[in-house]
Amino acid sequence: MNRLVITACALFLAGGLLPALELPNFFSDHMVVQRDRPIVIWGTAKPGAGVTVNFKGKTRDTTAGEDGAWRVELPKEKASAGGRDLTVTSGGETRTISDVLVGEVWFASGQSNMAWPVSRTHEADADIARARYPAIRMFLADLTPARDPQSDIGGSWQVCTPENVPRWSAAAYFFALPLHKELGVPVGIIRSAWGGKPVETFTSREALAAIPEGKAMLAGLDAAIADYDPEAAAANHAAALEKWEKRLAAHKERKQAGKEVGRPPRKPALAKDPAVTEGKPGVLYNGMIHPFVGYPMRGAIWYQGESNANHGTAHIYRKLFSTMITDWRKRWDDEFSFLWVQLANFRQPANEPGAVDSWALLQDEQRRTLALPKTGMAVANDIGAADDIHPRNKKEVGRRLALWALKHDYGMDVVAHGPLYKRHTIDGDKVIITFDYAEGLKTRDGGFVQRIEIAGKDRVWHWADAEIKGNTLVVSSPAVPAPVAARYAWCSNPQGANLVNQAGLPASVFRTDDWPHEENSP
Repeated sequence: MNRLVITACALFLAGGLLPALELPNFFSDHMVVQRDRPIVIWGTAKPGAGVTVNFKGKTRDTTAGEDGAWRVELPKEKASAGGRDLTVTSGGETRTISDVLVGEVWFASGQSNMAWPVSRTHEADADIARARYPAIRMFLADLTPARDPQSDIGGSWQVCTPENVPRWSAAAYFFALPLHKELGVPVGIIRSAWGGKPVETFTSREALAAIPEGKAMLAGLDAAIADYDPEAAAANHAAALEKWEKRLAAHKERKQAGKEVGRPPRKPALAKDPAVTEGKPGVLYNGMIHPFVGYPMRGAIWYQGESNANHGTAHIYRKLFSTMITDWRKRWDDEFSFLWVQLANFRQPANEPGAVDSWALLQDEQRRTLALPKTGMAVANDIGAADDIHPRNKKEVGRRLALWALKHDYGMDVVAHGPLYKRHTIDGDKVIITFDYAEGLKTRDGGFVQRIEIAGKDRVWHWADAEIKGNTLVVSSPAVPAPVAARYAWCSNPQGANLVNQAGLPASVFRTDDWPHEENSP
């Protein structure tokens, strides 16, 4: 029987009866395509075969290349909430993609705070019960590390329902919701995020190789790849498993005898090939970003940085982050909007000025990345928790991201930013700090400005007094008669930081100095 099956399969393959027409996974039912832009569809077919794509009565023809690859551009469409079929035909085969909407498309990536599900947020039950928005869709990409750039990725488009939305990215959902309500158009989110991963893994090898910091990372990775021996790894794992099984059996015996045993021994893991280990430079770009390159979209939202703050690369985060943003835009051939969440407050507050703090350093690196065009940042240093790296108030995170998009991408008259440091001057014993986006500059509680500190040439920091004058702060301290620098909210949890604008949006952490900064990675 087995021989018959094998023979039949061989004949099937030889006869070319296997499906030749293929599309990437994200070209699938319930997808959303970007309005007012050419609709780009691609895939593979038999080399030289004709391919016809039809959507909303408009047709485009092309021919698959020698490698079978094909690509078509359909005319741009206005937003439409009525689901339509998109068909692709080649060589007698037809693929039908049902319930396709035209609207706004955003790409959501980063680590666990972007992946964090709606089900684990404040007021989750009520928000899930209300999640009946058929024109909001989300593609949930599978976790996919890869050695080389991939052309496809697992996952599926889902419609916003109480059954689906609990698994959705909370930050992305609460970003999409105000866009949908304010614009009145469908919104599609592509969520491709993986918790606990640094920015460099989402960046291509080519882009990393173009900067010294990236070259060093790639050299370390390539050395680890060269040293990796899969047979030795398997043998070591087998030996470790044998020892573990003996320890586990002994642990169970002691437990059954009523003795104190503590936790059972941890099962050893097989050492992974570094070339496909999630988190290594370029690996998640290959598997989770590259498949989507070319999919038209309005922009990207990003929530990441925790891993870089905790592993000694906060001081180069601006360089790494800017490299990634520029790389993505180059590959999409589109200067799309790129928005991110500044890290939220976390850990215990610092009681003294002059904190050595990688978290604050990375937050400031995020702020400085705003020098890139068409970028925006949602400040979140007032909604975190000392004991939880995952703020549960993702609704406010999403709302603040949406404010930027509504103002800058869609031209709405909203306040989109909290106060951002612009410049400073020294006037005798005072530091005068000027802000952008500071109309109605005030403190949230009506009290004195908290968490402002200044230093002189000795670089010793002291708490300072601050007087609000228009969109400026006049800062001084009796302990610093000749100040040269100022900082605000400079610690991982600047409890009490209270500077806001008239809209109640908080000021970002900032420093006016460029002094070398130690990292305190845990």
